[in-house]
Amino acid sequence: MSTPLLDVRDLVVRYGTVTAVDHVSFSLEAGETLAVEGPSGCGKSSTAMAVLQLRRPDSGEVRFEGRELSGLTERELRPLRPRMQPVFQDPYGSLNPRHRIRDAVAEPLRPRGLRPTRTQVAELLGRVGLDPSYGDRRPHELSGGQCQRAGIARALAAGPRLLVLDEPVSALDPSVRAGMLNLLADLQDELGLAYLFICHDRAVVRHFADRVLTMRDGRISSR
Repeated sequence: MSTPLLDVRDLVVRYGTVTAVDHVSFSLEAGETLAVEGPSGCGKSSTAMAVLQLRRPDSGEVRFEGRELSGLTERELRPLRPRMQPVFQDPYGSLNPRHRIRDAVAEPLRPRGLRPTRTQVAELLGRVGLDPSYGDRRPHELSGGQCQRAGIARALAAGPRLLVLDEPVSALDPSVRAGMLNLLADLQDELGLAYLFICHDRAVVRHFADRVLTMRDGRISSR
């Protein structure tokens, strides 16, 4: 059997005396969408942060592309981070308000040794359904849906294999959610991306995901 793209085993995350994630295990194959759904405070976002190593777990294993991440130093993690990119709930909070969209989208290209061009940025913006002229704007000049698309373009610039989508549509107007989900589905088909999709809306995840895990009180309660 092939090695899963992401393999999480007995993941534990604590905040003081509170256990937010309690021995959670799951795996995710390349090109698959795995949703983790549950009510607010059940541990979904803490799981996502631990997978990304933005919050180091207290115990357990997170293996990405067969490599265990939890014991790596930040320097050792640095070359792996572009391949596992986050898309957060707040589309404005993930972009520097002082930077133009073109600079935010181009930023991940620089650590990869590339000198970003306007053409590259325009292609990334076009891939997420934004006109290249939006590159001259700042985040506050975009709608929430447009800003989230720019955030996805920024994540794609890093060349990821996995996107960790933490409530990517919950802050958007209902009228734009379907378009955002269709965009993510198209990008997955085109690029072969895997999605860890964190969401509290059961109807959305059951429509969008290949598999669904339900979390309650820090544990996986059903599959």
